[in-house]
Amino acid sequence: MENLTQVRRQFPVTKNKVFLNHAAQSPLPKPVVEAVQKHLDKASRFGEVSSEAEDLGKQYFAKLVGAKPGEIALIENTSMGLNIAANVLRYPPGSKVVTTDLEYPSVVYPWLRRGLGVKIHYVKNVDGRVSLDDMEKAVDDKTVAVTISHVEYANGFRHNLRVLGELVHEHGAYLVVDAIQSVGTMPIDVVRDDVDFFMAAGYKWLLSPPGAAYLYVKDELIDKFEPPFVGWASVDQGIFKTADFYDIWNLNLSKTASRFEVGSPSTMSFVGAAAAMKMLLDVGTEKVKTRIMKLTDHVIDSVKDSGLELQTPEEKSCRSGIVNFKVSKPLKIVERLGRKKIVVSARAHGIRVSPHYYNTEEEISKLMEEVKKAEA
Repeated sequence: MENLTQVRRQFPVTKNKVFLNHAAQSPLPKPVVEAVQKHLDKASRFGEVSSEAEDLGKQYFAKLVGAKPGEIALIENTSMGLNIAANVLRYPPGSKVVTTDLEYPSVVYPWLRRGLGVKIHYVKNVDGRVSLDDMEKAVDDKTVAVTISHVEYANGFRHNLRVLGELVHEHGAYLVVDAIQSVGTMPIDVVRDDVDFFMAAGYKWLLSPPGAAYLYVKDELIDKFEPPFVGWASVDQGIFKTADFYDIWNLNLSKTASRFEVGSPSTMSFVGAAAAMKMLLDVGTEKVKTRIMKLTDHVIDSVKDSGLELQTPEEKSCRSGIVNFKVSKPLKIVERLGRKKIVVSARAHGIRVSPHYYNTEEEISKLMEEVKKAEA
């Protein structure tokens, strides 16, 4: 990447650690910290919320995923978005929801609640991959929704959303996507891929503070569904701008995705998220993807050269920013790496490595050298 030295100056963590754990929680870059500090300073000194905070990043998230700002709602985390999707859908007797056995718990838990009375069908992975043929066999006319992660958290397998969108809609079902492990790492187009519900928090690859997340709801579905929770943020905000009192006699739900918002958000978190997404958009998601793929190529090559077992599919068509490989004692090795100021995670009986665009090949090499020593 051009001017990598300059890019790395925006990430103070690079002076202290080799941070390769963006699939967990990312360190905050300087522009994000500065935006939050500016916001807090105004709130402290003047009791003001800056005018640039009003959009709270909706326009940037919309650009990152190919949507319109009116299709984006502010939520506190990815799990809330999944719960909203699960609770607005209807489940006739005998209906089912399809998912996979690679999923993060929050992708499945909302549908396991006894009150919904829906059957969960798990499509099993084979060698860390979920085949489209197996998904096609699982989805039928009784299917209400397919709920999946765009990128699977443990091994980085990436689903083909465009093909899944076609498959799901052939049976009149909905596609619900947890995108926390993909947004910010690659170009995404929810309209092209015909996704119905799409949600992601910002504290991983979007380099944002916790407490800021976004929910995309397809435009033609917004009016169709009643939100499971409502509050002042759910209604048409025009009534607050033209009157000096609240209308508590009528529920005039917003015509945009903000009808799925309830109350006051963590403004400082969203101010930080907006600054982070602007930074990523200025770099360009295609450049970010190219850089991350180059770094993960280096991880994969190093793993294979070391004779370790790769748990991540190698095909570029289903790759992401996550690489996982088996080691003998993952928890102990992660702890040992931490003492060497190298940050990764233990997942699925292996080491999960998740570099971002500011990381370097030298950092990957340092990681693998330490892993070799630990495995010797």
